[in-house]
Amino acid sequence: MPAYLALDTSTEHLSLALSGGAAGLTVRDWHVGQRHAELTLQAIEQLLADTGVQRSEISGIAFGMGPGSFTGLRIGCGIAQGLAFGLNIPLLGVSTLQALAAQCEGEQAYVCLDARMNQVYCAAYRKQDGQWLETVAATVCDPDAVPLPEGEGWIGLGSGFAAYGSLLAPRLGNAIASIVPDRFPHAREILALATPLFDAGKGLPADQAELLYLRDKVALKTHERVAKP
Repeated sequence: MPAYLALDTSTEHLSLALSGGAAGLTVRDWHVGQRHAELTLQAIEQLLADTGVQRSEISGIAFGMGPGSFTGLRIGCGIAQGLAFGLNIPLLGVSTLQALAAQCEGEQAYVCLDARMNQVYCAAYRKQDGQWLETVAATVCDPDAVPLPEGEGWIGLGSGFAAYGSLLAPRLGNAIASIVPDRFPHAREILALATPLFDAGKGLPADQAELLYLRDKVALKTHERVAKP
């Protein structure tokens, strides 16, 4: 069974997930604030040491590609790229919003992350044949202007509901059946979403890593991020 590593640094949390080793799957998360650059690599090394998995045994690396904290995303992508380059293995970026939706215990997830600047990142996903499919495209907007999903019975997840619940509630109305505001994108779901893609040979070379900046409406590749002011 191949070993895959996943990491997410898109919020104030740092999360890691590793498949392989005696445990099969090991997950870790910490609230680190803005200390991702300081802590991520040493956390990965400790995870590998604890599980007995060698760097050379890792067959692919997945990371949260956004949306999320601009600085956090750059740190996570840079670390994933550096490891993938050094090990000559593929990597994959996974949407943090889809990873958040994958935590939903129902079939319909309306995910909403605090985007700061009095805005939210949001999207809606419906589970079909075991896959989380986007039904409302990911966007960034004011909380009182979020796009509406079709029908009712949606479960709201994410920090956007904690930060702007009083604005989201009247906007979304009866579409939302329940809210779980304390969820955040986690490497566990990033790994679960990326694993079948890695197994199918759909991993990408490290220099094709992308980050999703919704405020710019584009997914920027490495050379584009370098050129961005």
